[in-house]
Amino acid sequence: MRNGNVTIYFFLTLIMVYLCSCNKESFYNGEDADFLFSQDTIRFDTVFTAVGSATRSFKIFNPYNETAVVSNISLENPTTSFFRLNIDGQSTNQLSDVRILPNDSIYVFAEVTVNPDSPLSNSPFVIEENVNITYNDNAQQVLLQAWGQNANYITDRNRTGQLSLLSCDLGEIILDDPKPYVIHGRLLIDSCNLILPAGTEIYVHGGLVIDPDVGIFNDGLIAVFPDGSIQSRGTADNPVIIQGDRLEEEFSDVPGQWVGIRFLNESKDNKFEHTIIKNSIVGSRVDSLAELELISCTLANTSGSAIVGFHAAVTATNTQTYNNGGNAVQIVYGGNYTFDHCTFYNANNSEPAVYMDNAICQDVDCVLPLLLNPLNVTYNNCIVTGSNDDEILLIDESENPSSFYNYQFNNSITRIDELLLEEGTPDFLDHCLNCIVINDNDSLFLDREILDLRLDTMSIAIDNGVVVNGIDVDILGNPRDETPDIGCFEFQK
Repeated sequence: MRNGNVTIYFFLTLIMVYLCSCNKESFYNGEDADFLFSQDTIRFDTVFTAVGSATRSFKIFNPYNETAVVSNISLENPTTSFFRLNIDGQSTNQLSDVRILPNDSIYVFAEVTVNPDSPLSNSPFVIEENVNITYNDNAQQVLLQAWGQNANYITDRNRTGQLSLLSCDLGEIILDDPKPYVIHGRLLIDSCNLILPAGTEIYVHGGLVIDPDVGIFNDGLIAVFPDGSIQSRGTADNPVIIQGDRLEEEFSDVPGQWVGIRFLNESKDNKFEHTIIKNSIVGSRVDSLAELELISCTLANTSGSAIVGFHAAVTATNTQTYNNGGNAVQIVYGGNYTFDHCTFYNANNSEPAVYMDNAICQDVDCVLPLLLNPLNVTYNNCIVTGSNDDEILLIDESENPSSFYNYQFNNSITRIDELLLEEGTPDFLDHCLNCIVINDNDSLFLDREILDLRLDTMSIAIDNGVVVNGIDVDILGNPRDETPDIGCFEFQK
């Protein structure tokens, strides 16, 4: 009988060992794992008009036939985030070693609380943060996106990386709400005249960086089609402001936060008065046969060029550019341009303040003959300076300069040196009537360090201009006298 019990016990033990071995959990051990998500972008699309919260969720799927252990699930800024997470039932913004059973999923809940009336530094227009899902060294992201201000969102707030069309059947749209306007995505203006009254504030969300090395964004572009136009009607006391949507102090002068404004081929009747465009990649680009007029404008803090003309027509009066990563003025493939009383200050980069050419390549390698287009440009009472020895670069690809490369500087201050050498443009001063060639010892601006380009008391720009018909005031609305100063500022005694 005792032997029988031993035999039964032996077999029961074998059965238990067998059953346990059959139920032993198997873990996925691949070097990388690609988890699936119910959504790759979570948007909190409630329009907040008072302090409030909203909650959204997404699933993380394990597509493998084995249990996967996620190394870490966390917010990018777990301690300072606007968002709060609940990960697989645990209220935390960061959780390690999260098990997901084979072909199963877990929930991640995200909550955001915003106050639309708090300062922008505490409640930005667009609040974005990634949830990072890490397995070994392989990181995946789910984007959380909310809106923190009770503003006018011109484009659909769910249009990240997409195009939005603003059209009004060849009529006009006036942005006259006192609340600021926010552009999210890429705005295309077609068959419509967009009017920006004095004091209008437009904040452009730059979106996600596609290539961080060159600063290419998928969002943050204002493009004007041939049947579209923009009339920006700021005043000296109440300018129109167009800039990025990051208003924290540390972002106040950071270039390249959004793409810029582009006037596409043949767009006409574009006029900007007392308008500040800043913190973009390009301030304004004017394409072939398009037109733009700038009056008392500031184009600052661009990672590329401030004003780009491509076979275009641009006039600028009492306008200043500074802190540009490219040129202050970049003219490509000719066109027609007039600059009166402008200040182009291009410091701390290797690009010249003014670049002008009259040709483009027909192919990538520039093997085919160049395409030429006549250049006609005049600078009256302008300051062209910076930190390079030469702040002007002239490229003439034509065989008949008299008809394809016409430029003239009158009563202007220029910074040039090697430009006058034989291999440069030795006849430049023949095209620079009553010009002053500046050097490091000449007094000019009030304070270059803080980019205050008003004239110093001993500035060589004072009283060295010539009267230009129709220009009676400077960029600030101060009157000009009978011997006006060079540049956009008239010195105030």
